[in-house]
Amino acid sequence: MRRQLNLSFPEFAFVVATRAALGAGIGLLASARVCRKTRKRIGATLLTVGAVTTLPALWLVFGPKDDEGELAAAV
Repeated sequence: MRRQLNLSFPEFAFVVATRAALGAGIGLLASARVCRKTRKRIGATLLTVGAVTTLPALWLVFGPKDDEGELAAAV
C-alpha cells in the first residue's frame, strides 16, 4: 500500500530547502577550497539550520492528515 503525499508548492519548497541547507553544510565542512575558519563557520551554520528545520519538515510530510490529505489541526 502506497501513501500518496499532497504537498503544495511552498510545502515542497520548504522540504527541499531544508535538505539543501543540510547538504550544503556537510559539503562545506568536508571541503578544503575555502579558508578553514570561514568554511567551518558557514558549514556549521548551514548544518545547524538544516538539522533544526528537518523536524518541522518531517511533521509536514508525515504528520497526522485528515481524510482529504490536509494536515490535521492539533487539538
